[in-house]
Amino acid sequence: MGRFFYIQVIWKDKLHYLALDQWTREIPVHAGRGNIYDVNGELLAGNTAAYTVYARANAVEDAEDASSVLSGILGVGREELLAKLSDKSKSEIVLLRKTGKETVEALAGENIRGVYYARDDVRVYPYGALACQVLGFTSFDGSGTTGVEGYYDGFLGGEDGEILYETDLVGVDLADATAAYLPAKDGLSIRLTLDYRIQSLAEQVMGRVLAESQAKAARAIVLDPSDFSVLAMVNLPSYDLNDIPRNDLSMLNALSRNSLVSDIYEPGSTFKIVTAAANIEEGLKGNGRALPLSHVYSSSRTRTVDGTTIKCWSDHKNGKHSNQTLAEALNNSCNPCFVDIALALGKETFYDYLDAFGFGRATGIDFSGEAIGMLLPESVVRDCDLARIGFGQTVAVSPLQLACAAASAVNGGYYYAPRLVEEIFSEDGSVRERTEKKLLHRTVSEETSKILSSMLEGVVRDGSGKKAFIEGYRVAGKTGTAQKYENGRIAQGKYVSSFVGYFPANEPKYLALIIVDEPQGTYYGSTVAAPCAQEIFQGIIGIKGLQRTEV
Repeated sequence: MGRFFYIQVIWKDKLHYLALDQWTREIPVHAGRGNIYDVNGELLAGNTAAYTVYARANAVEDAEDASSVLSGILGVGREELLAKLSDKSKSEIVLLRKTGKETVEALAGENIRGVYYARDDVRVYPYGALACQVLGFTSFDGSGTTGVEGYYDGFLGGEDGEILYETDLVGVDLADATAAYLPAKDGLSIRLTLDYRIQSLAEQVMGRVLAESQAKAARAIVLDPSDFSVLAMVNLPSYDLNDIPRNDLSMLNALSRNSLVSDIYEPGSTFKIVTAAANIEEGLKGNGRALPLSHVYSSSRTRTVDGTTIKCWSDHKNGKHSNQTLAEALNNSCNPCFVDIALALGKETFYDYLDAFGFGRATGIDFSGEAIGMLLPESVVRDCDLARIGFGQTVAVSPLQLACAAASAVNGGYYYAPRLVEEIFSEDGSVRERTEKKLLHRTVSEETSKILSSMLEGVVRDGSGKKAFIEGYRVAGKTGTAQKYENGRIAQGKYVSSFVGYFPANEPKYLALIIVDEPQGTYYGSTVAAPCAQEIFQGIIGIKGLQRTEV
């Protein structure tokens, strides 16, 4: 009685499934994959109708005749089809994937027994290469592989259904048998935070600088400092999502990598934003080790720490390195001044700020493969290391980390979780999930942000960032020029030119980080990267119809 109960009640569903599998054959019904839209509702990834043709060899009555007919319809060699249709060891065979409506209409007209077709859509990207590393792509079976397609595959993919045909023991359809239809559940659609207009604009600007400077790569990230939503991510060179180089995996891996999230680099002088913010905040708190805003930095253009001499890149004025304030040090991008700040703050305090600004850990963006950067453990940091970290050396960060840190430093000290997706919804418009802005913690005070932003506005108005200046719009920012290292040594003639800027300076709405990797000829961030930010900001002003800012 116990065994009877187990079989009839507990084991029932599994046995029923096994029996059903024996007397039926299945034709898959593929779920429609969800679309991907930009923040404005512009379609960035969708589908076009396509079909896959299947056959059950045991149900095909005349393999030779069927092969001849199918060859003309499918455009596949007769001998190849004959070999497949003659192989009785497999219950189901794929004859052709991703074919058009005309093919299946012709197939339906022939009514070949044992041959079936099912809808199997093709993924299409209306804008080709636009945001290709962010969107990612799907595999041959339609599942997400990289980018948003991969990260949100569980939502986009849906659930496949099937059509069940009753057959005899060898798989031949039973006469007068009815088919059972299990419908597929289509995937959900996604609305990104990306604005395709800003993305397209940024790609055009970075494409131009890539060509003109003959650089190895050009990258840009644009985000909203008020909530860290990503408005654009540019990685060049890129590729067309409708023509993926699947036959060259090395090239595909390189071109499809979102380096803004997954790669790290030594930021150089753009990192001075963080050092300056830490010093201002500690000074406002009354920390005796912080250098006060009124502090005048020594005119010496060198500092010697643990036997290592650190030089300023410039003599500043009239060939002579002059005394200067913190604002002037930012204008001139003077390394020794930031050495003084880092050493004055001390290892423990400075590392507290590095942690608060998100260095050494992931930002938590909704994207796979995020890098955490490289930050020396606090326990092994020497004074010479601390001195170099102060001006952006001996530390490696992801571009996203730096952009978020800079945004937090100037938006009032609010550090949010960066995000790429705004909401997930079904095509009838009902929202299943919405990603709200998420405050993670505070970094500095509102007062520190205002003081720092005023100084960074001066960098664009009067200092090294002049080429990002836009008349009537309060642009602020910081330039950076970093030497590259190979095998632990400085790579001669190889630089990373960068600029991080934002506007309006008094209430940041748009922040851009520009990175040009190994530009040839002129390589300073002030001359290579800053003009790109200016052009992107001018484009945003036009797109959004922004009015001039009153000073």
